[in-house]
Amino acid sequence: MRFSHRPSIFRRLVVAVLLLTLTLVLLPGSATRTLWVGPFTGAAPWGRKQGASRHPIDALIQTAENGAAAKLSKSTKTLAAAAAAYRTRRGRHPPPGFDKWYEFSTERDVIIVEDFWDQIYHDLEPFWGVQPAQIRKDARDFDMRLRIRDGKASTSSDWFWTKIWLNMTQTIEHLLPDMDIALNPMDEPRVMVPWEEMDVYMNKAASTRRIVDVGSVVSSFSRPPSSQDAPQEEHKSMPPAQWEHDKHYWLIARRGCPPDSPARQAQVITDFDKPPSIASPFSPNLTHMKDGYVANYTLSTDYCHQPDLQALEGFFVEPISVSATKSLIPVFGGSKLSRNNDILLPAPMYWSEEERFFGAEGASIPWASKHKQPSAIWRGVATGGRNRATNWRAFQRHRFVAMNNATLVAHHQQEAQPAPPNFALPDSRYPPPVLHPSDLANATDVAFTEMACVYKGFSPSCNYTAAYFAPAQGVPMAAQFQHRYLPDVDGNSFSGRYLGFLRSTSVPVKATLFREWHDARLVAWRHFVPMDARFGDWWGILGYFAALGGGGGGGEETRRDKVGEGIAMAGREWAGRVLRKEDMAVYVLRLLLEYGRVIDERREVLGWVGDLR
Repeated sequence: MRFSHRPSIFRRLVVAVLLLTLTLVLLPGSATRTLWVGPFTGAAPWGRKQGASRHPIDALIQTAENGAAAKLSKSTKTLAAAAAAYRTRRGRHPPPGFDKWYEFSTERDVIIVEDFWDQIYHDLEPFWGVQPAQIRKDARDFDMRLRIRDGKASTSSDWFWTKIWLNMTQTIEHLLPDMDIALNPMDEPRVMVPWEEMDVYMNKAASTRRIVDVGSVVSSFSRPPSSQDAPQEEHKSMPPAQWEHDKHYWLIARRGCPPDSPARQAQVITDFDKPPSIASPFSPNLTHMKDGYVANYTLSTDYCHQPDLQALEGFFVEPISVSATKSLIPVFGGSKLSRNNDILLPAPMYWSEEERFFGAEGASIPWASKHKQPSAIWRGVATGGRNRATNWRAFQRHRFVAMNNATLVAHHQQEAQPAPPNFALPDSRYPPPVLHPSDLANATDVAFTEMACVYKGFSPSCNYTAAYFAPAQGVPMAAQFQHRYLPDVDGNSFSGRYLGFLRSTSVPVKATLFREWHDARLVAWRHFVPMDARFGDWWGILGYFAALGGGGGGGEETRRDKVGEGIAMAGREWAGRVLRKEDMAVYVLRLLLEYGRVIDERREVLGWVGDLR
């Protein structure tokens, strides 16, 4: 009998590894998929083939997926864990009522990640440098406000925004201490404290930040004195805030920047009746950009390193209305610039869920059923400020519509015009390097519905812009959701469409300088596509997602379409988890508990320590 020679253990292991590797390679999609990690974990169909050339957007998306997963991993599941995360991140005990806040949150299935409330502490921290009596007086003296007494919220104002905010506050009124909440009725933010003064407030605030010994903690709010029996120090407080109305808002805005910042150092532009100077997306001065695309969304909304924006945003040139103050007073509103000192609430239209902002009936259209051409749509009014014959070239919406006008782009390409009226032609470094106006015409449907002319008798057109813009019919929000990409551009302030876009099955392409309550919850390139305020990356974004100018092709074009679908679905699912009305109520409850502590005379020893006793 012959015995066959058995292979060694080493050789058997090598063979097993080779067979396993071969099996994995031959499995469908095994080498072409990456893991989608986020609120809903699973295999995503938009991974890049190994060895293929890498587009800059691919790297940004991968970084965003990792960042979203890291943020979600911080979620807490118990009251004690939430309190511990609070102390670690805030350097104080949680405020009184924190246990009730946690109960209110968990009853509404809210994801609790301490980072989600960062905006609250950014907004309220400087007020720790102001005397509580002063804050209370400033709020009580404000002409539009909510009043909370004995667990009931009320207002004497009939302004529709105030009524909506009242309705929102009434969902949490029973959990709040007595307070007055000053409300901003304007689109534009109100408070802009000079950087030098803000630095003093922040240093004072830092000196109060400490973990108080448990035995010294007071766990209930004081009842603030009424205006009739206010303590004597309230009558000796600072004089009332002075309101300024300078129509050149850049002069107001830049004082919030550090003295050595480009915004403070750059020459102030006063002539807007000529083509503006627009920095390239590849400019090394734009530190929020990488390879021509927005890599740091938060930094992209800070104008202090971007002085050219003073001639590229209507808000900086001439807002519709201006009523600003240098005084640090507690004014609550729906949006603000990065350097404004207003306190953010969810915007009224988000709470009321108006149909014109949400278009709910079209928000669930399947991706495959949406138009491929044109894949991007935008309709809007020529807002952004008060546009005139001498300044419209500096307005952001005028620029965005002009650069999507295929005829105008073709004219400037063919005639080699040295300076288009208000936009710059694409940078040749984008892949693909050539912009074809015919592709632009097929890819986008962008137009004004009303030119908001400063002269009467020219609606919907305007005499001084008629050579460049022809107003088109409006498209209801529900119908806009039939398109895959929805650019979102600031108007007089923030865009009220944003939450509706996020809740839809389309991709929001967001360009803004305004901050909102939810910013810390969203991850750029994961839940939406960020766009620079100059829009110089818009053609590159279209080139990647919509194959403008021959971007992609064949299988690569299909992969990028899947990438777009992945962002749309991730944004929609995430908005359905963290941007609900329930999440807004939880945010405002946390905000007002913190505000209640800031205005309390015993604020430095106020806290919740139920988990430590």
